[in-house]
Amino acid sequence: MILGEVSGAFGRRLLRIALMALPVLAPIAARAGEAADRFAVAPGGYTPMKPTPGKGMPVDGGLTFQTQYSPTGLEALWMHDNIVMTVLIATTLFVLALLIWVVVRYNARANPVPSKTSHNTLLEVVWTGIPVLILLVVFVPSMKLLAHQFKTAPKEALTIKAIGNQWYWTYAYPDNGEFEVTSNMLSKEEADKRGEPEQLAADYRMVVPAGEPIRLQTTGADVIHSFAVPSLWFKLDAVPGRINEKVLFVKEPGVYYGQCSELCGARHGYMPIVVEALPRPQYNAWVMTHAGAKIDGAPEAPAAAAAAAPAADAASGTEVAAAASSGE
Repeated sequence: MILGEVSGAFGRRLLRIALMALPVLAPIAARAGEAADRFAVAPGGYTPMKPTPGKGMPVDGGLTFQTQYSPTGLEALWMHDNIVMTVLIATTLFVLALLIWVVVRYNARANPVPSKTSHNTLLEVVWTGIPVLILLVVFVPSMKLLAHQFKTAPKEALTIKAIGNQWYWTYAYPDNGEFEVTSNMLSKEEADKRGEPEQLAADYRMVVPAGEPIRLQTTGADVIHSFAVPSLWFKLDAVPGRINEKVLFVKEPGVYYGQCSELCGARHGYMPIVVEALPRPQYNAWVMTHAGAKIDGAPEAPAAAAAAAPAADAASGTEVAAAASSGE
């Protein structure tokens, strides 16, 4: 009887401890799973993703911004549709109503003797104060959006470098083995053959992992270019001798099209940008198709680490010997 009560109390205590530890252990297990997915390589190699009609590209008869596939793009589109357009339409209708009222109420027939009033303190305070309030309504979300757009990338974020050339793009992957991909526009015939939009398709794409922040750096090799992808709300100038940096985040896999957006010479209109966002395992598979490539953040292979150790020991021994010689 007593032994049963003790074992029951002990079991309940263990259960309470397990329940208390669950909130701590669950995130650790989730992070371990994410780390495993980050280094996983999809079987079957890499196959270029086919674009989805109307996604990440301009559409016939489009009147507003493209559908957004990045967090800042969604925030900016919401601000445009719900704040900027509301203020714009309300202000336009108000001014139109005032003009109609003035025309009807104060024309020569309805008002043959015009007023000689030159000042109205209340009216002057109102027409100064209301625009200030309107500007504040737009200013606050604008500053938040600006801060979000230029938020620093996390330390572990993948780095990709886009280099503008006359008239093509080069994409460098320093975290994946420092290989480079050169991207040129496809001919109309080849674009049609691949089912891609004319003058926006490229022979090689800038492939990125979807669902994670990317540190995208831009620079120019000759003149100023501009890396712009409208459906990702991303635009960053590529200036010779300077590196600009911004976070690129693509919410879901897909193919997203853009163009150079800075006049850069005779063939400025023939510098398309194609961003292909893949799940992390598929991205890793694409990376491993390049010579000397490696998965970013992955620990070094044991063989490489073992090979590096003797070299480090030899270098250390050489330094010790040199120090001893100089001491003698």
